[in-house]
Amino acid sequence: MSSLVDAVLNSENLDLDLAAAASSDGLTPRPDRQQRQSSAERSRGPPSESYGNRSDDEQFPDDEVVGLGGNLKSRPKNALDRSVPKVVDETGETIQEHFEDFLDNFVEDPNSSGAPPSSSVTTTDKYYVAQIHGLERYTLSTLYVDYQHLASTRHGTLANAILQNYYRYLPFLTRGLHNLIAKHEPRYFRQHRQPLGSTTQGSSTASNAASQADSQGDKTTNQQTDKLFTLAFYNLPLVSRLRHLRSNSVGSLLSISGTVTRTSEVRPELSLATFACEECRTVIPNVEQTFRYTEPTQCPNLTCANRQGWRLDIRQSTFVDWQKVRVQENSSEIPTGSMPRTIDVILRGEIVDRAKAGEKCIFTGALIVVPDVSQLGLPGVRPEALRDNRNATRHGDAGGTGVTGLKSLGVRDLTYRLAFLACMVTPDTSTPGSSASQQLNGQSTNILASLNQNPAIDPQEPGDRAQLEYLNTLTPSEIEDLKRMVHSDHIYSRLVNSLAPMVYGHEIVKKGLLLQLMGGVSKSTPEGMALRGDINICIVGDPSTSKSQFLKYICSFLPRAVYTSGKASSAAGLTAAVIKDEETGEHTIEAGALMLADNGICAIDEFDKMDISDQVAIHEAMEQQTISIAKAGIHATLNARTSILAAANPVGGRYNRKTTLRANINMSAPIMSRFDLFFVILDECNESIDRHLAEHIVAVHRLRDDAITPEFSTEQLQRYIRFARTFKPEFSPAAKAVLVEKYKDLRADDAQGGIGRNSYRITVRQLESMIRLSEAIAKANCVDDVTPAFVREAYNLLRQSIISVEKDDVDVDSEDEDESTPDDASNRASAAQDRDGDSPMADDTTANAPRAKTKISYDAYMAILNTLVQRINAEEQATGAGVDEEELILGYLESREGEIASEAELEQQRELVGKVVRRMVKDNILMPLRGEGLDGHNNDDDGHEGAAASTRKVTYILHPNCAVEDM
Repeated sequence: MSSLVDAVLNSENLDLDLAAAASSDGLTPRPDRQQRQSSAERSRGPPSESYGNRSDDEQFPDDEVVGLGGNLKSRPKNALDRSVPKVVDETGETIQEHFEDFLDNFVEDPNSSGAPPSSSVTTTDKYYVAQIHGLERYTLSTLYVDYQHLASTRHGTLANAILQNYYRYLPFLTRGLHNLIAKHEPRYFRQHRQPLGSTTQGSSTASNAASQADSQGDKTTNQQTDKLFTLAFYNLPLVSRLRHLRSNSVGSLLSISGTVTRTSEVRPELSLATFACEECRTVIPNVEQTFRYTEPTQCPNLTCANRQGWRLDIRQSTFVDWQKVRVQENSSEIPTGSMPRTIDVILRGEIVDRAKAGEKCIFTGALIVVPDVSQLGLPGVRPEALRDNRNATRHGDAGGTGVTGLKSLGVRDLTYRLAFLACMVTPDTSTPGSSASQQLNGQSTNILASLNQNPAIDPQEPGDRAQLEYLNTLTPSEIEDLKRMVHSDHIYSRLVNSLAPMVYGHEIVKKGLLLQLMGGVSKSTPEGMALRGDINICIVGDPSTSKSQFLKYICSFLPRAVYTSGKASSAAGLTAAVIKDEETGEHTIEAGALMLADNGICAIDEFDKMDISDQVAIHEAMEQQTISIAKAGIHATLNARTSILAAANPVGGRYNRKTTLRANINMSAPIMSRFDLFFVILDECNESIDRHLAEHIVAVHRLRDDAITPEFSTEQLQRYIRFARTFKPEFSPAAKAVLVEKYKDLRADDAQGGIGRNSYRITVRQLESMIRLSEAIAKANCVDDVTPAFVREAYNLLRQSIISVEKDDVDVDSEDEDESTPDDASNRASAAQDRDGDSPMADDTTANAPRAKTKISYDAYMAILNTLVQRINAEEQATGAGVDEEELILGYLESREGEIASEAELEQQRELVGKVVRRMVKDNILMPLRGEGLDGHNNDDDGHEGAAASTRKVTYILHPNCAVEDM
């Protein structure tokens, strides 16, 4: 028997010889004993907690294990213990072979998608082979696999197996990927030391070392930064909701959709650890870490029985990037009366920092179970369920307090929770209410760009490069459609008509929303000061004028948009709040609505109902586009590069056209100046408009989606806007001159109804608004130059907010004319006789008839008033004296000589100006002077001299309380 053992130990093929020897001597082991021996053998090998221990042929050529080879004879154990062959997962091996064959031979249909002919780099038509060459070219480590490609091969059996048992087959799939990379890019694969072999080796250590030396070579110079080649799946047919995740889905391949609310910092995670035994210094490499710090179970040295003393060799261990993301279910998926649920998503490797807070994303990966740290209580104390006996009777009699609480009922401790281990992150562009779908079309030559895995476009880089990067993400059919839209006529008005098709009319508001989606050009001065390019819009209008409908449409149209209500939002909820982290206990910053909408739009409804203190909180975010925080020892300045779309109701519910815009809305002047555009929507009665609006609403309720047929679909609009935002137009010299003239006109129009009035809304910020709007119009037309026509369009949009103030007609009849004395009547009669050279005819019948009131419009009254005040003011400054009544009236009539056509009209104008003068005296604008003193204030008691004074000419001067500069 000893000779048999020596022959077997010196053999090259240990397992086969042992099996042959056992069968020749009739020592066939029983199945139950064979199973027990195999389990014991697995627990004694090199440690790895995920998928069984690593066998000898999976080690590296330079990882020498002390005790094998020559020292094996002295081991005081039965040599027949090694007669059990290595347990092989035959299903996993079959999956690996089929998956390798799929990656090596799959050819994509050229009609469905693919890179444009100009961007093809490799000469192969095999999709994943070309992508493997791209790994080496771009120094990447992740291969992106389209599940639709997988489902189209082998009648979907391979795809179903991977879908149902993803976590089980992941090591085999990864091993197949290593084999393919070693086959097509051997040099790139040798540069990064991998734990799994790329070829089929024998079982002996010598043959293993020889074969691996050929395929992998020596150690890499920097073990810590070695790339771990991984797989990422996308385009799964079903996207699950967070609320539907259950324990039966653990380990299977899933896609979930949600909104990212918080992201952690990127940390290094220990992936493959190398340990050294503290007793015998044996090196144990590549111990796989499974969600926790995993040490070897036993030292492989046959003379050492160490199980606890290990030292981590950081230099020879491999680390990968790690990030935890908190995902909340989408607002449209929350059932009635329920709170939104959240789940933690673990990102590793190249997909870290793909998801930003506030984005709606689709995560693909596996559902896992992890310990719930927050439920474990104090550190070092093991939680356990105990019966509550504190209030029991003294002698343990029956009828105590009974069993209370879940733990006392025998329920196990809920110290575990679900988490999601993601292998792929893609943006979710579906609108609320519709099913989430990825529909990504990868290009093997530029897979990162086509799957939207590139970093965001830098606003400082030139527009040509940004356009090229965006075009790389599109398929040839999408590029052709985009090219057709760009080169079509009147694209600006056609885009406006396709925006918010459910809302009837309001083309002016839709123009503003389109320009807000485009945005201006963000700039920075040489001193480092940022000039915002985002456009802020406020919609003010009567009830039922579809203000909230616009806000809801923008939030559903834009992937990165946040909807809030003014009354239900606080200052911290809009900007940022400092909270205490539940796991670490440290103070962290929780992003508010403005931070979540960074590089997007924040829609605030009921803006007029916000508290003034909360409105002040967004001053900085609206102009400087930053949020400064100094709370709980945290001093930070956060970015809030967002456009604000606000909707407000007028004061009193309806817009009053007889007052100004500022009097109609409950906003301060600083907030009003920060809005680029104000749209005032009035609910006015118009028979034609009302009929068409009613027909539109009835058709929408009756036919639903068939009632509206926009020219461009939502997907086409989104593609066009993303492409148009890459342009960076500049002003032409002619456009600069028009810009200055239009700004002067706006300032003059905003002076409320007169010369010299203060401008309350048109400030220098509105000059910058015209610049941003002109650039946005140029972007909408996909041109690089701003022309004067674009500036005029921006000027017309800005003028929409300057609503002409309606005033009541002015009654210019003086009250004392009805109560005139006989002396006044005689004076008027004598004056008429002097004028005409003939005495007027007496008409007793009309003397006592009621006189009609003389009313003129407010604008006509202000025009006469301004002309008379300017004339008197100029005379006073020149001579120091006033102006006679007759001279004042004649001067006004001469200035209007071209507008008077007949003598009757002349007399009518003369009488009207006289009444306006007397109204001005009554309003303390003018003061009448007779002789040497004020009219009507003569202190002389002599009646004859008083009568003579009354016949003198009247001179008018300005009243001391008259503010000439406000006229």
